[in-house]
Amino acid sequence: MAQGEAKLANTGSGPDPAKTPAARRSRRHVQPYLAILPAAIAITLVQVGPMLVGVVIGFFRLTQFTIGDWIHAPFAGLQNFALAVNAGEPIGRGLWISLGLTSVYTVLVVAISWVMGIAGAVFLSDQFRGRGVLRGLFLLPYAIPAYVGVMIWTFMFQPSGAVNTLLGSDLHLVAANTFWLAGSKAFLAIVVTAVWRTWPFSFLMLLAGLQGVAPELYEAARVDGATRWKEFRHITLPAIRSVSQLLVLITGLWTFNDFTTPFVMFNTAPPAAANLISLQIYVNSFVDLNFGLGSAMSVVMIAVLVVAAFLYIRLLHMHVGEVPNV
Repeated sequence: MAQGEAKLANTGSGPDPAKTPAARRSRRHVQPYLAILPAAIAITLVQVGPMLVGVVIGFFRLTQFTIGDWIHAPFAGLQNFALAVNAGEPIGRGLWISLGLTSVYTVLVVAISWVMGIAGAVFLSDQFRGRGVLRGLFLLPYAIPAYVGVMIWTFMFQPSGAVNTLLGSDLHLVAANTFWLAGSKAFLAIVVTAVWRTWPFSFLMLLAGLQGVAPELYEAARVDGATRWKEFRHITLPAIRSVSQLLVLITGLWTFNDFTTPFVMFNTAPPAAANLISLQIYVNSFVDLNFGLGSAMSVVMIAVLVVAAFLYIRLLHMHVGEVPNV
């Protein structure tokens, strides 16, 4: 009896607070946040931090004359932002022209990439010999480094390159010495190059979306006498609607921010028809060494993208963060 009382005295008079149901629920509630904490810190340091620094730089007169003592650069307030958006001045006018040009460029690249992607996905959704080889070939542009792919197209668009050889010398559709990287044709050159880089990703996403469509739906449609076009319109398109919405948003943001294509093809002196906003910001920041103005332009570009993405999501009633229903 005495030994039992001694054991009871040693173990305490009540339950351990750390082992109560409330404590266990609290730990389960905190553990997911602790698991993502390292990733959140890394994202903050790598992405959010530099972005905030770039926004702050836009409020200072940081040029080639003050970069040596950048900590004590003069405060400019909103002057850089006013100069960037003032369409009455050459700098602001150039930014708005580049913004409109980049918007057209983005719409064309995303639309053509989607059409080519859905065509390839529908074609390879059927079973036939050699389908695996074609899938690999379709994804080849996506596997090649972007710099290498754009450089190859730059060589092909030279007056003596493969494009003029095919379209000029062989098919006689254009002059054999056409300059594709100068004048208004430069816009066509960067669109073609960007589509070549982008469409394999569209193909991969849409093909994954089609895998969730039950074959029985197509079989039932064929029994009812539906044509290929009706199958595509009433079965395929509704099935990949969510995937397509997300795909357009992702590729649109990527294409609007595209810097590799114009920079590799034209360096810092692009024709007016190929002066995308990313290259415009780069020239003002790292060629003219006006980092404050370049940062202000970057903020304007981010604001345009945020507004466009918000309107796109709202108009299509997208539920960001949910798994697409395919």
